[in-house]
Amino acid sequence: MKYDINESIAILERTPAVLHSLLSGLPGCWTQATEGGESWSAYDILGHLIHGERTDWIERTQRILEHGESKPFEPFDRFAQFADSQDKSLDQLLEEFAALRAANIARLREMAISEEQLPLKGSHPALGTVTLSQLLATWTVHDLGHIYQIVRTMAAQYKAEVGPWVEYLRVLQESGIGGQA
Repeated sequence: MKYDINESIAILERTPAVLHSLLSGLPGCWTQATEGGESWSAYDILGHLIHGERTDWIERTQRILEHGESKPFEPFDRFAQFADSQDKSLDQLLEEFAALRAANIARLREMAISEEQLPLKGSHPALGTVTLSQLLATWTVHDLGHIYQIVRTMAAQYKAEVGPWVEYLRVLQESGIGGQA
């Protein structure tokens, strides 16, 4: 599938509602649970998504449009949510994410990125040269990956309880331990 900014926005603008519907009002046994080790809970992932809304996607898009490869992206702190989300409720995080995402989608639309701008290049601190379309496609897949991660982590809480059906439940056969983001 060729990258299309409008098709990407169709996913990006739905993510807050998906997460709100999935997580709001659930007890902590679902939202605070992890898959063990250094894996993340739904709460942690939501904090991570918020940090990305503040510092990653739109900031990097703007940097590519304004500076190209001449000004590299700032490194992204994949663990900032552990300090940033402290003492906030899950519902506060859901509201904050929805507000930030709405503002970022509005900014993205205001940028009116053309098909001719999608191949513009930027400089990622670890990956090197990337294009604007790659960045925006990654934003979309990043959302989908974290939605899957949340669902997988929740499903894992009943892994033992499903008994022999585990062999038919692919979501329980995939572990996220060590692969948070």
